[in-house]
Amino acid sequence: MNKITSHRRAASGISLIEVLVVLVLFSFGLIGMVGLQARALQTSVGAEDSARAALLVNDIASRMWGARSITLDAAVVDDWNDRVADPTQGGLPNGAGTITVAGNVATIRVTWRAPHEPSTASRVHQTQVQMP
Repeated sequence: MNKITSHRRAASGISLIEVLVVLVLFSFGLIGMVGLQARALQTSVGAEDSARAALLVNDIASRMWGARSITLDAAVVDDWNDRVADPTQGGLPNGAGTITVAGNVATIRVTWRAPHEPSTASRVHQTQVQMP
């Protein structure tokens, strides 16, 4: 074997190792991008749920202002509670709404838990409505 042939074999072996290293690094980059995409999706869903909770609270508060009273008919409150608990009707996953009246102040509270969160975790959106 001459020197040129052995040098070419060594060079082709080094090229193969370089290609393998690049493939490993590229694979780690792709795995990282998939993880970032999953986290971005969770954050987006969380923001959408928070916005939906604010809309639900605003809906019942607007009904109170429209009725000029913080006490509403039981049918209206029951209908609102059903909507809060039903994600297909604009509600939230594992959602629940409560209205507490103390004097001339109503506290409206919506709680929910996203399906991917542990059962001990919950999110809350709360506001108060005061009538003169």
